[in-house]
Amino acid sequence: MILDTSFLIDLMRTDSGAVRKLIELEKNEIAQEITAPTLYELYVGITLCDKPEKEKRKVLDTLTSTNILNLDAKSAEKAGEVQGRSIKEGMMIAPEDAMTAGIALLNEEIILTRNVEHFSHIKDLKIETY
Repeated sequence: MILDTSFLIDLMRTDSGAVRKLIELEKNEIAQEITAPTLYELYVGITLCDKPEKEKRKVLDTLTSTNILNLDAKSAEKAGEVQGRSIKEGMMIAPEDAMTAGIALLNEEIILTRNVEHFSHIKDLKIETY
């Protein structure tokens, strides 16, 4: 399961829904992964905050033993298709979300997110919330 940025932020803020979902994932031994674009978004946040070292420590602690799925050529192609189709359909999607969706589609993974509306229009993409 791919953990979206919104889930990770909620987890770091100890949001009760996110914490419950993490416990459920661990109990059911569901692999937890993130995408390189999510790592990018987290580091943007670290750089913008008042206490970047403290925030970086929190992010690194949260990501301990989490596999990172990279944006390679095939997932970039898929992300480009997602972005292009979204634009054609009049739906706006952030490039980072299109890249995450491309990676998820290519790897046949579910995206765990609070921001379902960011991904719900993408054909064949599996989404879960908490």
